[in-house]
Amino acid sequence: MRLATAASEAYTTPLAVSELLSCKQWGAGRDQNEELGIRIPRPLGQGPSRFIPEKEILQVGSEDAQMHALFADSFAALGRLDNITLVMVFHPQYLESFLKTQHYLLQMDGPLPLHYRHYIGIMAAARHQCSYLVNLHVNDFLHVGGDPKWLNGLENAPQKLQNLGELNKVLAHRPWLITKEHIEVSSEGLLKAEEHSWSLAELVHAVVLLTHYHSLASFTFGCGISPEIHCDGGHTFRPPSVSNYCICDITNGNHTVDEMQVNSTENVSVSDSFFEVEALMEKMRQLQECRDEEEASQEEMASRFEIEKRESMFVFSSDDEEVTPARDVSRHFEDPSYGYKDFSRHGMHVPTFRVQDYCWEDHGYSLVNRLYPDVGQLIDEKFHIAYNLTYNTMAMHKDVDTSMLRRAIWNYIHCMFGIRYDDYDYGEINQLLDRSFKVYIKTVVCTPEKVTKRMYDSFWRQFKHSEKVHVNLLLIEARMQAELLYALRAITRYMT
Repeated sequence: MRLATAASEAYTTPLAVSELLSCKQWGAGRDQNEELGIRIPRPLGQGPSRFIPEKEILQVGSEDAQMHALFADSFAALGRLDNITLVMVFHPQYLESFLKTQHYLLQMDGPLPLHYRHYIGIMAAARHQCSYLVNLHVNDFLHVGGDPKWLNGLENAPQKLQNLGELNKVLAHRPWLITKEHIEVSSEGLLKAEEHSWSLAELVHAVVLLTHYHSLASFTFGCGISPEIHCDGGHTFRPPSVSNYCICDITNGNHTVDEMQVNSTENVSVSDSFFEVEALMEKMRQLQECRDEEEASQEEMASRFEIEKRESMFVFSSDDEEVTPARDVSRHFEDPSYGYKDFSRHGMHVPTFRVQDYCWEDHGYSLVNRLYPDVGQLIDEKFHIAYNLTYNTMAMHKDVDTSMLRRAIWNYIHCMFGIRYDDYDYGEINQLLDRSFKVYIKTVVCTPEKVTKRMYDSFWRQFKHSEKVHVNLLLIEARMQAELLYALRAITRYMT
């Protein structure tokens, strides 16, 4: 697969992260600040994730050469080493592609000015009430010269950005409803020849940003990403309750004594979760044998898709409650009552999206690359890495072909969005994905703000945290591709 040369060259900047974060320099600054009477914040959380014990997440300073280079690149590009990076580094190959793509979208030459890019990121993250991403991009927006007045609410932003609100809303929650009329008319008209209109290149850039941050909000909630220390909810000025820790322990959040309590539930029903893994392995073996023996007809596979699509409408969590967005987030979007509704519910018929008629590889990729050079290539690489990523392991088992399971996860997500692959037997999904896993998938993809630690803990209980993060990479890339397919198909129809 080709790499975007401009993105690669601009992205790689050597930087000694360990020097920037060294104990000695930090400790000296801290002592000096204490002498001046300055209060020093410390993290509230127990590391980068509320769901994953910090001892299982790579610590800065203990990384190998490849990961050190990734940390350095991230720090050089973002000016920080954020918690998303520290969790994604479970999978360095994916993280490298993700960082390269995000850097290109936000900082390299493109149709949209820099402050518009960060503001669109704020708009997209706010639709899912993701204050973590909103806070990061508020700071970035101001850093690149954005007008602080825009942050008082979407109504204070230029009309051009306000006109993007309807597309942002539908794309985030019900992308199957997007038509060329949204592109042609949408509010005051996205592509009309007016002062506030969008060029096709600008619109494609905006759509990619919206889908990127809708999906990243899913990852943030799905992996329980903790607030950054400099953001609301990420720090306290109260002294730690436990003494005799190195400053590195305090800055890494190792100062709490609750770790044993937090992890105490992990040993519950170990034997049950062990048998769950064995049962899943056996189902994969049986399905492979059935594939080899016989192949279902096209009519049967179409029927199984419709059955799975209908069943997905009844997958919901017992924790499912309305989440009221905070004012500091909701002011960045309109119509807060608009949210996810199941595909084709209440008698409303929405035609199935057949990948054979419009797909990313043959249609979406070329459209994005034509209007926003190099980006289609970067996104395509990221999709392929997420879909094909494997270590040939499942929990305690090695040398396992996981392609069947990965495809079931990807296609289940697309099924929830009404997207069908003619060559896939959707009967496999019910065999491979149990109800607790389906609840987690649907919540992360459709209503990520409702994800709880109990949902995260309840699926694949014998699997490693790195494998659950791997699942989240599949979820966010499948979601992003689904949104892009609907939006790009609408743009294509508008153009023709």
